[in-house]
Amino acid sequence: MLIKVGVKMNIKNKFWEEDNFLKQREEVLKQWPTGKEIDLEDAVEYQKGLDSKKKMTFKLMKAKQEKTTLIQPRVGVALPKKQIEILQYLEKEGEADVLSTTIDKYSRQNKYQEAKRGIEESQEMGRSMLKGFPAVNHGLKVCRKLLEAVDVPLQVRHGTPDARLLAEITLAAGFTDFEGGSISSNIPYAKDFSPIDSIIYWQYVDRLVGFYNKRGVNINRETFGPLTGTLVPPAISHSINIIESLLAAEQGVKYLSLGYGQNGNLIQDVAAIKTLSKLASEYLVNEGYKNVEVTTVFHQWLGGFPQDEAKSYAVINWGTTAAALSNATKIVVKTPHEASGLPSKEANACGLKTSKQLISMLQNQNLEQSDKLNREQEMIESEVKQILAKVLELGEGDWAQGTIKAFEEGILDIPFAPSKYNCGKVLTARDNKGIVRFLDPGNLPLSEEIKTYHKNKIAERGKIEGRDIGFQMVIDDLYAIGKGMVVARSGK
Repeated sequence: MLIKVGVKMNIKNKFWEEDNFLKQREEVLKQWPTGKEIDLEDAVEYQKGLDSKKKMTFKLMKAKQEKTTLIQPRVGVALPKKQIEILQYLEKEGEADVLSTTIDKYSRQNKYQEAKRGIEESQEMGRSMLKGFPAVNHGLKVCRKLLEAVDVPLQVRHGTPDARLLAEITLAAGFTDFEGGSISSNIPYAKDFSPIDSIIYWQYVDRLVGFYNKRGVNINRETFGPLTGTLVPPAISHSINIIESLLAAEQGVKYLSLGYGQNGNLIQDVAAIKTLSKLASEYLVNEGYKNVEVTTVFHQWLGGFPQDEAKSYAVINWGTTAAALSNATKIVVKTPHEASGLPSKEANACGLKTSKQLISMLQNQNLEQSDKLNREQEMIESEVKQILAKVLELGEGDWAQGTIKAFEEGILDIPFAPSKYNCGKVLTARDNKGIVRFLDPGNLPLSEEIKTYHKNKIAERGKIEGRDIGFQMVIDDLYAIGKGMVVARSGK
């Protein structure tokens, strides 16, 4: 690794000059033998030769213009032949608009030797022994076979603090969308990975995307907005989405998809998507990034699902309804078998077709603006602006420095995240209508008015249920949807 500790401590949100970037590449490509296969000029030409129907930015911009919502599954298995079979099935039988390849857990931790053993075991057993596709191990030529086997865009989905080599291989292979970010692929996933390191590594990824963009190849970058996927208020996920967007834009990223994980209350979920696009665009323009296209991604419920398949369809459809009524650009779709382990390709296809049918039925419908919707949008916007103002203040005008210091002080704090760099003081629960509120805002820089508002909303629920306000309410809410409710009522 070329970057020394002293340089790490002075990390800034500054554009990497090409000479520095190319020098870092020499070390990155040595991480695993498949790195030697990558030639950037060849990669650029290959990307330029792709049909527009295989380009994610083309699909996203068309959907944004037409105000429709695309559907996308998540799938990844160890062996290329099986991965291709599943992707083709979901394209044809599942009617997926876009596809993704999810990376295995060993590769996410840069443990490529363990991933290699997983491939060998999968070959011996005749079935996948890895929960995901080890793209780095398979290398350029195999990854291109995936792309060439389907007629829709392919995205890389993962959760990798150091995704540099993964980005090199998959983008050279023709993937046109790369998910993740320095916060969203670190704090919710890893215990010991420093935010300083992850910011540096993701600056590299974004600089690589900027390298392609400068040469006429449009690559989309998607942030993982759901974070822990567990009662995360929009103010927190939006703030992190926006920070990652600003860091990416500085390195030359021109297409950004910002994610949000369903919380379960229709008003809050619609307000979240509407404010996410608005706020991100405002911050990008205000910081001088005026030619960045922003789209939104709605993740269907990421918590526990009902064991009963029929009941699971209700959860899927509730998420689709919120996404469609908020005009999200894309939905990441769940399956009716979420509660029973790794879903089959048939279950994946069922989730996709269910979502597509409902999107079609809701076409040209919308949720009318109301006092409640306006109120939630105003609350989210105010909370995000207060958090980000403090981050920028801590960084003395620099978003990278501000982010590092904000995590140290709990100004940025993700509920239920495993990272030792996360303060872990923020606690959330639902109010009487199922909206996720701050039970304990920790060190978040919110006004007393906002803190009191959240406190009163949760107290209102406690009074109605005749229960004490405390951690048990949080525990109950975590399991509520799997038991058939949004709000976990006392005694049920």
